[in-house]
Amino acid sequence: MSGRRARTDREWSVLTGVSDMLLERVPHLTDLLMGQLRSHSSQFDLAVPGDEHWKQINEALRYGIEAITAPRSAPRKDLEYAERLGRRRAEQGLPLDLLLYAYRHAGYLVWDELLRVVSEKEPDALPVLVHTVAQMWAAVDRQAATVADAYRSTEQEMQLRTDERVQALLDALLDGQSAPGLAARAAAGLDLPEYGRYAVVVLRVERRENREPFHRVAAAGMRFFWRMRTDHEVGVVALGDDAGLSELADELGRRCAGTGGISPVVAGLADLGPARRLAETALRTCGAEAGIVRLDQRLPTALVVSQPDLAARLVADVFGPLLDLDPGDRAVLLETLDAWLKSEGSAGRAATRLYCHRNTVFNRLRRLEQLTARSLSRPRDLIEMTLALDAFRLSGA
Repeated sequence: MSGRRARTDREWSVLTGVSDMLLERVPHLTDLLMGQLRSHSSQFDLAVPGDEHWKQINEALRYGIEAITAPRSAPRKDLEYAERLGRRRAEQGLPLDLLLYAYRHAGYLVWDELLRVVSEKEPDALPVLVHTVAQMWAAVDRQAATVADAYRSTEQEMQLRTDERVQALLDALLDGQSAPGLAARAAAGLDLPEYGRYAVVVLRVERRENREPFHRVAAAGMRFFWRMRTDHEVGVVALGDDAGLSELADELGRRCAGTGGISPVVAGLADLGPARRLAETALRTCGAEAGIVRLDQRLPTALVVSQPDLAARLVADVFGPLLDLDPGDRAVLLETLDAWLKSEGSAGRAATRLYCHRNTVFNRLRRLEQLTARSLSRPRDLIEMTLALDAFRLSGA
């Protein structure tokens, strides 16, 4: 008997008779439970149409009462119905705690009615109910567990479908698509304003398996929506009213090891496509160096990487004779130029960076001027040398 005490003929007789009377009272019990649920929370009426709710309560009560005397080998219609109802309530958006409250409150109502019927019709049979109370509440608990499992499963499926739709909308915006209403639908799915201060981040990441394709993070007053790609990660950042690109760069620097590019601020979700392309351009200005960079602080270099053919011609024109040198000799001269530029034209600070004497820096720079036929003291020549150095560095040569 599956570990349960077998019911006596007397118990079966009493329970069968009581169940028949309870089934006749199901419409009345349905009205009572509907009223009690409405008094407990207005969300029942907001989530579930009244006619549908009454019918479903009626059926759930009927299946539950029939289960009291059903043979153990009979199909559990009460559990089958609990599963269907759990899925339906999840789709309707009724909170799970209210659904479980309804199931357990229905159990109290049926138990009270069962006691009342037996007290009125056959009071001598009250001791019989002592042997059934544990089994009855075990059945109610199982129904509640079934309805909760179905609810959570459906909720997860719905969230997955919602995330997939949101991902598709976000991808379309990042790809620069401009279908009517696209930005508005994405705003609703992401719970973001259609117009506001946004930036796009592109991070260079190593390929790894089992990555989340889409996730959301809130930090430092900003909201991040990340999408994974094969070799990079794209983030849409809602900056809000207070955060700016400096705060964003600082936050990424703390959280993200590696290299990334940040777009300028754009004014709405519809501008995410151009912003993504600008963030990718910022990333390309990094070359082999690590760090998070902002496009607005790399504009000259961004111009170079945006025109690779012209960049190659600039390198050939400015550094032509330099390219014929021994690679080691060429590297020393270009390293010296780079250190001098980073030191804002100070030979002394450049010498400190290079661990050499300042006169050595001067000698190398003079030799560089002779080879390139350009003077670092002339602004136009200096611009050409600086851009040519960026182009050479980013070319991977």
